[in-house]
Amino acid sequence: MILARRDRIMASEDDLRIAARRRARGLTQAELGRQAGLPRSSIGAIESGRLRPSVDAALAVARALECSVEDLFGAPPEAPSAGAAWAWSPPSASARFWTAEVVGRRLRYPVESGPGLVVPHDGKGDRRAPDAPAAPTLVVAGCDPAAGLLAVEYHAATGHRLLSFPRSGAAALDLLGQGLVHAAALHRSTEGDPECNARTVRERLGGGYRLLRLARWQAGVVLTERLRAVGRAGRFGQIRRWAAREVGSAARECLEELLGGPLPRQRAWPGHAAVAMAVREGFADAGVCIQLCAEEAGLPFVPVRTESLDLCFPAAIDGDPRLQALLRLVGSRAHRQRLRDLPGYDATHTGALASVCPP
Repeated sequence: MILARRDRIMASEDDLRIAARRRARGLTQAELGRQAGLPRSSIGAIESGRLRPSVDAALAVARALECSVEDLFGAPPEAPSAGAAWAWSPPSASARFWTAEVVGRRLRYPVESGPGLVVPHDGKGDRRAPDAPAAPTLVVAGCDPAAGLLAVEYHAATGHRLLSFPRSGAAALDLLGQGLVHAAALHRSTEGDPECNARTVRERLGGGYRLLRLARWQAGVVLTERLRAVGRAGRFGQIRRWAAREVGSAARECLEELLGGPLPRQRAWPGHAAVAMAVREGFADAGVCIQLCAEEAGLPFVPVRTESLDLCFPAAIDGDPRLQALLRLVGSRAHRQRLRDLPGYDATHTGALASVCPP
């Protein structure tokens, strides 16, 4: 696998190499940027030595100029995957893992189960798989049950990988703040408080972030068939056994608002689909999840509110080709149509971007 030099890049040499090859091909900085999937400003900054490109950005520029990374940036160092740090603690020393570059670091991610994680592992323990893919990898965290659909579309459209780790909005933002994922999804904004997502990011992480609208969806109460009438009447206080999400999740907050106070300490179910399955299998009588999961479980659903699902990412990585590929996909007509086919999803504003300014 070709890797760009990370330890140092000589600005004067890069300017000669990149600019000379660009001019030889009759390209402007803007034209090279379009071919590489980077802003013109990033090309200018790379040529002048003001910006050290990521591995994927270096690869994209080299492909656009039809040369190798070594031709532009010199000989690469040895692949760092074998010594990559764990993003978080693995379940065992011999755990399977995926690898990805995030914020200039090569990280290992313990293999987990989830709708956006159905991809072959890159290695196990201290051994890297001989046929591990060299495709660029984008790492996100969030609780969208349709993350698997997005991951499949992303790979089909770009050849890149999308790893989507199932986490609550609060946990996802924590990973983003630690530089362990490229982006984090949250869905606190409602029709009554449309700025809640931006405010949450500002309070937890500060400014300098952007929000990509993924969808709007229906959140509400999933319940057993025998409680259908109770749900329709809105008498949720009569329900005693609730399948609750973890503290800090938007679903947990929605449930506590419905019940008028905090819940007693109890088992937390990890995700919308898990809540619906807990009700279907008789572990609880009701829970808060999204309409998609209730319908897939074949259970009654009572809408409570419409939430906006946004993907938060640092403005500093706006020019990353992996992220640019995701932006193009999410804004495409084909993707929006697939979202509209999902129960409770609204793709009217899917693909819209907003900035989170400093406090």
